[in-house]
Amino acid sequence: MSSGQESVFSEYETDTSQTSKLLRKFKETPFVPIGMAGFAVVVGYGLYRLKHRGDMKMSLHLIHMRVAAQGFVVGAITCGVLYSMFREYVMKPKE
Repeated sequence: MSSGQESVFSEYETDTSQTSKLLRKFKETPFVPIGMAGFAVVVGYGLYRLKHRGDMKMSLHLIHMRVAAQGFVVGAITCGVLYSMFREYVMKPKE
């Protein structure tokens, strides 16, 4: 192995705890946990509203909740991509 590959592996071996790996990933991509949390909130709200949906059909209610959850996740991913592009191309000093 080359020395460059060994340094990459040693970096990952020093961070062995799951919590530190998770925190490092959240710092690298902050919109992933936001998307996951938003998805959980939409699902929780959908389950709560399922009890009080009135005369709305079950399938229609589930379709609305699915679209809302997917929309939140896609929006968070889009914001994350735009943020990473901004950080890489605008904030990065020109070499």
